[in-house]
Amino acid sequence: MLSNSSKYALTAVLYLADQTDETHKKMVKDLSIPTNIPKAYLAKLLQQLSKHKIISATKGPKGGYYLTEENKNLPVYRVIETIDGTQRLEACVLGIDECNSDHPCPLHQYVYPTRTALLQTLKEMTIGDLAKNLDEGATFLK
Repeated sequence: MLSNSSKYALTAVLYLADQTDETHKKMVKDLSIPTNIPKAYLAKLLQQLSKHKIISATKGPKGGYYLTEENKNLPVYRVIETIDGTQRLEACVLGIDECNSDHPCPLHQYVYPTRTALLQTLKEMTIGDLAKNLDEGATFLK
Protein backbone atom coordinates (compact mmCIF):
# COMPACT_ATOMS: atom_id res chain seq x y z
CA MET A 1 0.00 0.00 0.00
CA LEU A 2 2.92 2.35 0.71
CA SER A 3 5.77 2.88 -1.71
CA ASN A 4 9.38 2.66 -0.54
CA SER A 5 9.52 6.44 -0.92
CA SER A 6 6.63 6.90 1.51
CA LYS A 7 8.14 4.42 3.95
CA TYR A 8 11.46 6.27 3.82
CA ALA A 9 9.73 9.65 4.15
CA LEU A 10 7.70 8.52 7.18
CA THR A 11 10.81 7.06 8.80
CA ALA A 12 12.76 10.29 8.24
CA VAL A 13 9.91 12.50 9.48
CA LEU A 14 9.44 10.41 12.61
CA TYR A 15 13.19 10.42 13.27
CA LEU A 16 13.20 14.21 12.92
CA ALA A 17 10.13 14.49 15.17
CA ASP A 18 11.88 12.47 17.85
CA GLN A 19 15.39 13.94 17.53
CA THR A 20 15.08 17.58 16.46
CA ASP A 21 13.56 20.97 17.19
CA GLU A 22 14.30 24.60 16.27
CA THR A 23 17.64 24.50 18.13
CA HIS A 24 18.71 20.94 17.22
CA LYS A 25 18.72 20.33 13.47
CA LYS A 26 19.96 17.38 11.41
CA MET A 27 21.80 17.40 8.10
CA VAL A 28 21.05 14.75 5.46
CA LYS A 29 24.29 12.93 6.27
CA ASP A 30 23.28 12.79 9.96
CA LEU A 31 19.90 11.28 9.04
CA SER A 32 21.02 8.79 6.43
CA ILE A 33 22.91 6.41 8.72
CA PRO A 34 20.45 6.02 11.62
CA THR A 35 17.47 5.72 9.27
CA ASN A 36 19.32 3.47 6.81
CA ILE A 37 18.11 5.57 3.86
CA PRO A 38 20.50 6.27 0.95
CA LYS A 39 21.75 9.85 1.24
CA ALA A 40 20.82 11.04 -2.28
CA TYR A 41 17.35 9.50 -2.03
CA LEU A 42 16.83 11.01 1.42
CA ALA A 43 17.93 14.45 0.21
CA LYS A 44 15.26 14.44 -2.52
CA LEU A 45 12.55 13.29 -0.11
CA LEU A 46 13.48 15.92 2.49
CA GLN A 47 13.47 18.67 -0.15
CA GLN A 48 9.99 17.62 -1.23
CA LEU A 49 8.72 17.46 2.36
CA SER A 50 10.25 20.85 3.13
CA LYS A 51 8.75 22.40 -0.01
CA HIS A 52 5.30 21.25 1.16
CA LYS A 53 5.97 22.54 4.71
CA ILE A 54 5.74 19.11 6.33
CA ILE A 55 9.22 19.56 7.77
CA SER A 56 11.23 22.71 8.36
CA ALA A 57 14.67 23.56 7.05
CA THR A 58 17.32 26.19 7.59
CA LYS A 59 20.25 26.83 5.26
CA GLY A 60 23.76 27.74 6.34
CA PRO A 61 26.44 26.45 8.69
CA LYS A 62 23.98 25.82 11.54
CA GLY A 63 21.26 24.70 9.19
CA GLY A 64 19.52 21.43 8.70
CA TYR A 65 16.13 19.79 8.88
CA TYR A 66 13.88 19.79 11.93
CA LEU A 67 10.25 19.69 13.03
CA THR A 68 8.38 22.46 14.75
CA GLU A 69 5.28 21.95 16.86
CA GLU A 70 3.28 23.09 13.85
CA ASN A 71 4.92 20.34 11.73
CA LYS A 72 4.19 17.76 14.43
CA ASN A 73 0.51 18.70 14.38
CA LEU A 74 0.16 17.68 10.74
CA PRO A 75 -1.62 14.42 9.94
CA VAL A 76 0.52 11.43 8.95
CA TYR A 77 -1.57 11.22 5.78
CA ARG A 78 0.03 14.46 4.53
CA VAL A 79 3.46 12.80 4.38
CA ILE A 80 2.15 9.92 2.28
CA GLU A 81 -0.01 12.18 0.12
CA THR A 82 2.95 14.47 -0.60
CA ILE A 83 5.23 11.63 -1.64
CA ASP A 84 2.80 9.24 -3.39
CA GLY A 85 -0.31 11.27 -4.05
CA THR A 86 -3.71 9.77 -3.25
CA GLN A 87 -4.00 7.36 -6.20
CA ARG A 88 -1.88 4.61 -4.62
CA LEU A 89 -3.79 4.72 -1.33
CA GLU A 90 -7.21 4.69 -2.92
CA ALA A 91 -6.64 2.42 -5.93
CA CYS A 92 -8.17 -1.02 -6.31
CA VAL A 93 -5.88 -3.72 -4.88
CA LEU A 94 -6.31 -5.70 -8.11
CA GLY A 95 -5.58 -2.63 -10.23
CA ILE A 96 -9.04 -2.43 -11.79
CA ASP A 97 -9.76 1.15 -12.90
CA GLU A 98 -13.53 0.97 -12.53
CA CYS A 99 -13.60 -0.69 -9.10
CA ASN A 100 -16.12 0.92 -6.73
CA SER A 101 -19.18 -0.02 -4.64
CA ASP A 102 -21.39 -0.15 -7.74
CA HIS A 103 -18.86 -2.13 -9.79
CA PRO A 104 -16.71 -4.01 -7.24
CA CYS A 105 -13.74 -6.27 -7.88
CA PRO A 106 -13.79 -9.67 -6.08
CA LEU A 107 -11.80 -8.25 -3.12
CA HIS A 108 -13.61 -4.89 -2.84
CA GLN A 109 -16.05 -5.89 -0.07
CA TYR A 110 -13.15 -7.21 2.04
CA VAL A 111 -10.57 -4.50 1.43
CA TYR A 112 -12.70 -1.35 1.21
CA PRO A 113 -13.83 -1.18 4.88
CA THR A 114 -10.32 -1.86 6.19
CA ARG A 115 -8.70 0.64 3.81
CA THR A 116 -11.31 3.27 4.68
CA ALA A 117 -10.61 2.82 8.39
CA LEU A 118 -6.84 2.97 7.84
CA LEU A 119 -7.07 6.14 5.73
CA GLN A 120 -9.29 7.78 8.35
CA THR A 121 -6.76 6.88 11.05
CA LEU A 122 -3.87 8.30 8.99
CA LYS A 123 -5.85 11.51 8.45
CA GLU A 124 -6.59 11.90 12.19
CA MET A 125 -3.25 10.72 13.63
CA THR A 126 -0.57 13.39 13.77
CA ILE A 127 3.17 13.11 13.33
CA GLY A 128 3.42 14.19 16.95
CA ASP A 129 1.20 11.31 18.08
CA LEU A 130 3.60 8.81 16.53
CA ALA A 131 6.64 10.71 17.83
CA LYS A 132 5.21 10.55 21.35
CA ASN A 133 5.05 6.76 21.10
CA LEU A 134 8.70 6.72 20.01
CA ASP A 135 9.70 9.02 22.85
CA GLU A 136 7.91 6.82 25.40
CA GLY A 137 9.60 3.69 24.03
CA ALA A 138 6.26 2.16 23.02
CA THR A 139 7.36 1.98 19.35
CA PHE A 140 10.70 1.80 17.54
CA LEU A 141 12.23 2.85 14.22
CA LYS A 142 15.09 0.34 14.28
